[in-house]
Parts: sequence; structure tokens; C-alpha cells
Amino acid sequence: VQLQASGGGLVQPGGSLRLSCAASGLTLKRYTIGWFRQVPGKEREGVSCITANTDSTNYGESVKGRFTISRDNAKNSVYLDLSSLQPEDTAAYYCAVDNLIGTPCTLHFFEYDYWGQGTQVTVSS
Repeated sequence: VQLQASGGGLVQPGGSLRLSCAASGLTLKRYTIGWFRQVPGKEREGVSCITANTDSTNYGESVKGRFTISRDNAKNSVYLDLSSLQPEDTAAYYCAVDNLIGTPCTLHFFEYDYWGQGTQVTVSS
């Protein structure tokens, strides 16, 4: 199983980005997917998740109303649309797969089994 997050970059405050999570060796639509972010020296923070089968979603309080998670099953990808970005959103962003099926997704990083390499998002003027 390989996961790859992409789409990060440098953006000005108030700007937008779309992050993508692609997989090989795994059909993402069958699994719960989470997005997390981490700043050096701090604990990994749950940003958003989408539940297998139901596609119910969950968001961290700091990103509600600004970030949107979605799937494109034809492309075996999950996206995270980031808008109204602020400097405090600067972090490495990771996607992850939760092997457990049948429960609503959570934002606890320790629940997730497979992780991709991160993509850096930097919000700065």
C-alpha cells in the first residue's frame, strides 16, 4: 500500500489550495480516510476525515467552514480543499487510511494504519 499526498505549496493569507491523496494497492472508496497536519515540535492534528461507505465527514474545529474533504472514486483519490488560509494553517499535511470499517471516522491519528508522505502547505505574505 502506498499513499501519496500532493498539492501543497506557498499561498498568501486568504488563498486556497487543493490537496490530493492518491493510492496504489488500495481502493480508497472502501476505506475511511483522514487528513492530518503537523508542525515540527507539535503533535499531529486531525484536520478532516471521510467515512467508508457512508461518506460522512468530520472536521477539526479550527478548519470547520474553511476546509472540505471529498472523494473521486474514479480517480481513486481523496481531496482536501483548503480555503481562507491563514498563517496558522502552515504545516505538513498527511493523508491516512483507517483499516477499521463500520464506525464513523475520527480525527485521532492513532486510529489510522497507513500513512502517506506529507505535502507542505505554507501560508505567508
